[in-house]
Amino acid sequence: MPITKSARKALRQSKKRKIKNIEQKKKVRDSLKKIKNLVSEKKFKEAKALLPQAYKLLDKAAKTGLIKKGGTDRTKSRLAKLINKQV
Repeated sequence: MPITKSARKALRQSKKRKIKNIEQKKKVRDSLKKIKNLVSEKKFKEAKALLPQAYKLLDKAAKTGLIKKGGTDRTKSRLAKLINKQV
């Protein structure tokens, strides 16, 4: 257990940040799953409509350092390629 006052505060902060990071990652994962499911069901227009929302979540995750910038770019590219290949 932390002993100093600053260490206790740091522990509280890290717990809050962990929860926030998990929630943000879950949102990103869910949006990607939703788009992939729509593509597998051949609902390309709905998938294309959700694409900007997924981009926004991915960019925000990259901005905060939750996901690396290159990984975000790669994911966005693959999503667009998946949708455009079918259209």
